Amino acid sequence: MPFPQHVFRYTPALRGLITPPDESEMRFGQDRFAELDIQALEEGWPPGWRMDHEAREANRQAVLNDRWGQDLWVFAYGSLIWDPAVQVEEYRYGTLPGWRRRFCMRLEGGRGTHERPGLMAALDEGGHCDGVVFRIPAALVDPETQFMWRREMFAGAYLPLFLEVATPQGPVSALTFVMDRNNRRYMPDLPEEEAAQMIAVAEGGLGPNFAYLDSLVRHLDELGIADEDIHRLHARASTYRFKSS
Repeated sequence: MPFPQHVFRYTPALRGLITPPDESEMRFGQDRFAELDIQALEEGWPPGWRMDHEAREANRQAVLNDRWGQDLWVFAYGSLIWDPAVQVEEYRYGTLPGWRRRFCMRLEGGRGTHERPGLMAALDEGGHCDGVVFRIPAALVDPETQFMWRREMFAGAYLPLFLEVATPQGPVSALTFVMDRNNRRYMPDLPEEEAAQMIAVAEGGLGPNFAYLDSLVRHLDELGIADEDIHRLHARASTYRFKSS
């Protein structure tokens, strides 16, 4: 079911480009983790590879403790932009100062392996990041954030923070999933050239790591969101793929 037209009153260019939640594969229930656990076992992951339900729910409750009864803004910088998998009442363009979109999360499953890891985009400190914010109405915050926490916090590699995001309609305090710098998957000092090489050759059960980067670039371009660093990384990774083919 498509989003109502008023959702895009400030972002008409996004209309038709956002996946409705009832069509999203990322809107999954608790039973999905049984499938993921089997896959993780086959790929050689140790027990405790992901956050258990109790820890994840405790984290959600703690983060949202003083936000119940209010509409919730969420800052999106990756696939949450075009595939939020939750009910949204409003979209705005937004800029987050002090943070940048960066491939700094080590990926050993999905689009990488233990032997040949890939990289995933996250928010790291420094610079700024252009993206969108979307608003979940107060009455839906509890059920909808359960879907969001299953998706974003299943491995515990993000820190959910409330950060001020600038929008053309005024600043908002938005829930933002940033890279947890204390997580073992964080790669803080990875040169861009090495990152491009990793992305160019890594592949896992979900396919090539490059396909993930390529999809991000195509979606950002389609949505009119600029990111020179990601474009440069994409160009370098493309070159390495061509050389290795």
